[in-house]
Amino acid sequence: MSVWREAATLSGRYVTLRPLSRRDREGIVAALADVGPSFATIVPDASTIDRWYDAIEEQAAAGRALPFVVLDASGTIAGVTRFLRMNEAHRRVEIGGTVYARRVQRTGLNTEAKRLLLSHAFEALECRCVQLRTNVLNRASRTAIERLGARLDGILRGHMLTTDGEVRDTAVYSIMAHEWPQVRRNLDHLLFRGELR
Repeated sequence: MSVWREAATLSGRYVTLRPLSRRDREGIVAALADVGPSFATIVPDASTIDRWYDAIEEQAAAGRALPFVVLDASGTIAGVTRFLRMNEAHRRVEIGGTVYARRVQRTGLNTEAKRLLLSHAFEALECRCVQLRTNVLNRASRTAIERLGARLDGILRGHMLTTDGEVRDTAVYSIMAHEWPQVRRNLDHLLFRGELR
C-alpha cells in the first residue's frame, strides 16, 4: 500500500497523532464538548459525529484524506486533524480539519502537531507543497499559520458557505519543499524556547 493511503502514527513530546478510528467516537465528542460551533472548521458533536466520520472515511477511501486523532502527552484524546485535498500525482496536501479541546489550545501541542505533520508530508510523502487554509476573518488562526513560516498565497473570495450560511472568504497559505528546512528550524526553535501556540 502507498504511504499516501496509510496513516502513520506520529509521536512527539507533547502530542501523538494516530490514525482516526470509529472507536474514538466518544473520546472526540467528550474532548470537543466545550469548543462549541466554530467558523474555522466543523466541530463534531454527538448529533453530527456519525455524518462527520462518513464524510472523512469517504475522502480517505478516495485517497484524498488521511485523518488523525490527536492525543496529548497523557494519551487522552485532545482533538482531530488531517491531511486533506491530497494529490499524490502533484505531491500536494493540505493540513486542515483541525479542532482541539480548549484545555490544549495555545500549548505546545499544536506547534508540535504541525511539526510532525509537516515532517511527514515533506519527508515521507515527499510533497512539493503543503497548504493551510482558514477563514480570512479568523485572525488567531492566520497568526498561528504565519508563525509556522507559511506564506500567504492569496484570498479565495466567496469561497464557501459556513455552517451558518455565511459566505466565507478563505486565506490560502503554503509551504514549499525548498522552504521546509527553514520552517523546520523555526518550529524546532519555537518548541525549544517554549513559544508554543
